[in-house]
Amino acid sequence: MEAMDATQRCYYHHLLFLSLALLFLMDLTKAQRPGFLSLDCGGKDNFTDELGLWWTPDTQMLSGGTANISVANENRTQYKTLRYFPADNRKYCYMLNVISRTRYLLRASFLYGNFDSNNVYPKFDISLGPTHWATVVISDAGSIEYQELIFLATEPAVSVCLSNATTGQPFISTLELRQFNGSIYMTQNENEFFLSVSARINFGADSDAPIRYPYDPFDRIWESDTVRKANYLVDVAAGTEKVSTQKPIDVSSGEMPPEKVMQTAVVGRNGSLTYRLNLDGFPGFGWAFSYFAEIEDLAPTATRKFRLVLPGNPDLSKAIVNIQENAQGKYRLYEPGFYNLSLPFVLSFKFGKTSDSTMGPLLNAMEINKYLKKSDGSLDGQLVAGIISAYSTADWAQEGGDPCLPTTWSWIQCNTDPQPKITSIKLSRKNLTGSIPSELTKLSGLVELWLDGNSFSGTIPDFSGCPNLKTIHLEDNQLIGGLPTSLTSLSNLRELYVQNNKLSGTVPSNLLNKGLILNYTGNIGLHKGGSAGNHKKIIIGSSVGATALLLATIISCLLMHKGKKNYANRDQHEHGLPGQRVVSKLGDAASEVAHYFPLSELEDATRNFERKVGSGGFGVVYYGKLKEGKEIAVKVLTNNSFQGKREFSNEVALLSRIHHRNLVEFLGYCQEEGKSVLVYEFMHNGTLKEHLYGPVMHERRISWIKRLEIAEDAAKGIEYLHTGCIPSIIHRDLKTSNILLDKNMRAKVSDFGLSKLAIDGASHVSSIVRGTVGYLDPEYYISQQLTDKSDVYSFGVILLELISGQEAISNESFGVNCRNIVQWAKLHIESGDIQGIIDPTLHKEYDIQSMWKIAEKALMCVQPHGSMRPSISEVIKDIQDALSIERGAEAIREGSSDEISRQSLHSSLNLGGSLDLGSTEHYLSIDDSIAQPTAR
Repeated sequence: MEAMDATQRCYYHHLLFLSLALLFLMDLTKAQRPGFLSLDCGGKDNFTDELGLWWTPDTQMLSGGTANISVANENRTQYKTLRYFPADNRKYCYMLNVISRTRYLLRASFLYGNFDSNNVYPKFDISLGPTHWATVVISDAGSIEYQELIFLATEPAVSVCLSNATTGQPFISTLELRQFNGSIYMTQNENEFFLSVSARINFGADSDAPIRYPYDPFDRIWESDTVRKANYLVDVAAGTEKVSTQKPIDVSSGEMPPEKVMQTAVVGRNGSLTYRLNLDGFPGFGWAFSYFAEIEDLAPTATRKFRLVLPGNPDLSKAIVNIQENAQGKYRLYEPGFYNLSLPFVLSFKFGKTSDSTMGPLLNAMEINKYLKKSDGSLDGQLVAGIISAYSTADWAQEGGDPCLPTTWSWIQCNTDPQPKITSIKLSRKNLTGSIPSELTKLSGLVELWLDGNSFSGTIPDFSGCPNLKTIHLEDNQLIGGLPTSLTSLSNLRELYVQNNKLSGTVPSNLLNKGLILNYTGNIGLHKGGSAGNHKKIIIGSSVGATALLLATIISCLLMHKGKKNYANRDQHEHGLPGQRVVSKLGDAASEVAHYFPLSELEDATRNFERKVGSGGFGVVYYGKLKEGKEIAVKVLTNNSFQGKREFSNEVALLSRIHHRNLVEFLGYCQEEGKSVLVYEFMHNGTLKEHLYGPVMHERRISWIKRLEIAEDAAKGIEYLHTGCIPSIIHRDLKTSNILLDKNMRAKVSDFGLSKLAIDGASHVSSIVRGTVGYLDPEYYISQQLTDKSDVYSFGVILLELISGQEAISNESFGVNCRNIVQWAKLHIESGDIQGIIDPTLHKEYDIQSMWKIAEKALMCVQPHGSMRPSISEVIKDIQDALSIERGAEAIREGSSDEISRQSLHSSLNLGGSLDLGSTEHYLSIDDSIAQPTAR
């Protein structure tokens, strides 16, 4: 018996050992799940997270720096570090190994955490190979930004690149790769398009937490419908209830959504389910599927039949959803959807029960992806890869990805063809050795080649494969042999620099006769023709030539100066001695900044200031016409104090250095007899303010599409001030009365009396608060620190005025406790009630999607903190998107195009949005084979 016990103990110990070993192997298998890669960017150690996923640090990335961050309520190890890169013109790429002809989910995440202690929210681009994937815009230091892409691998490796920072520095927190099985997400277009994940929603979720691995074996993130992001899921129908089950559900077909996701749903007890959500990146073509499973125990006589109801899309609403029938039983997945359809930016959808159904609709989950056109990459990618292969550890060779797309490497320039070629290579002083790479001689588009200052040896290769070469720099190397006669075949060659090498022989006579700049000094054995004594001569560009050029330049400058002086004397003689002139210091020379109008000329033009056409805080504006017939607006400054004169001088100096079609043209000024006068082009249709809620509004209502065009014009003028001027200019007093309209109703920004020059390199300008109540940036008011985002705030107010036709400040229009348009509009928009703020004079002649797009962008512009607001360039993009939507909708309303009529036949593909016909060539073709929903 004791022997038996000993044997048993041995057996149990052995069994325990096997069990522990098995558990260890199971954990190892889970940790190293095939086809999964989880990179902890900036991390140092391997670890397994709370989901059982194995993470590795991105130590193979040699570029950039790493930072530790701490964000409240975020304890996951992978979000305690990040990797960041310089805000320069380089691309920084991760290379990931994949299996060709296999589909993957690629996910990048970004948690800023104020890693740079600057509180400047970054904005930069991310790309997959040569294809621009997304622009990452950080708006909250403590929130994670995700970008997800589904792609079919066609090569054994892919590159993920960060580049093109417009604010802050590019950075990344995690990079994840998840391999799919079988035919999941297979489309007919996967060789030409990626799928950019826009929405993946778990309806009826029992908590705010997303569903992902291990419940989803592919680690997709299913967002809970209980998380109320701004305008993510709103307009929920009354009678919407959650239902759930613990019973197993067959999810083995289609895209195989997780069983846990399918075990919850929402039902419309009152007969309908309605939602509205934003689709980033749209309008455009997309892939959209709904996931249904009957999880309620219905009575024998009960039926659940419903259809997707979309106003204006009767064809799409024909198909009836009968879950049990289509799924062939309860607790089984039914997955109807569309592989290719046009989707709007704001998707409003409804599921409504049919008349013969006893139960309301049910919805478990939904997934929407946008088609992203793949780039074929540059034609020279393989060639340049061969060049850098020998220098894989060099800093200049670390950029990765495609050399030309979506942005070029820092030492390369490319042409703008859809499939570009390299036109310039600049590898000066990079410590390059050996022979000149033969790949360089095969770049047929190459125009400039800079290889100077290296240690290349061997002979100069045959460059006849580069017929477009104009400039070759090979100086300061250790090249031997002679100048090859093949150089004479380069008909476009204009400059050849080979000095300070070890070349020998004679210079080909055809090179000497080509009229090019040729420098071959410093090559002891190289000489011209048979004359050994001429080996240092530069055929063009010699020291003699340079001296002659310098002398000619000096003489030219003297003549120009003399001519200027004579012209100035003549002008003074004709007009007499003028009054005080505004000058601007340019280096050490003072020069006039604008044309000077004598007061007598302006009195004649205005008939002694007879016709008053406007007034503002700094002056009265009069109509005038010059002798040559040009109509002008003459603004006479009313404040002649020191402050007023300073603002006058400020406006003259600013207006003289800025020229843009969306800024009111400044023609000149006058200061005589105590008067300070500014002269502008005359704007025939007055101010935007007059057209929105002035007397002009009753005579001629401006349509929504015209309001969008005005907004675009004005925003482009502001963008020029912010980005086109050096230093940039902050307007500081943007309002509807400072947006003027010409005879064609195109908008121009005016009134720069309060504008400030931004200090180059500074984040703000300290300034006494000036501006107009209702448009004034509250952050600027509190801090007295002016930034370009102060203008963005004011422009957001203008957008709200364009939507509503209401003034920025009103005692009557916004209710008892509200005088401010921002507060009033925000309450309506965030509750989903956009109709409550739309100008009734528009008579519903607009597309609601374009209205939503502008309303939501306006709210972003008036965020309380400047760092949370978009740049004016981002605002322009959304206005243009809204215009694209509206023009398509207007054309359909008016029936003005045969193409529109043809497209309307396929309205079953359009979920409430308008197709931008101007850009259809960039998307997928539409044909009858996809005009009906597909069940998987």
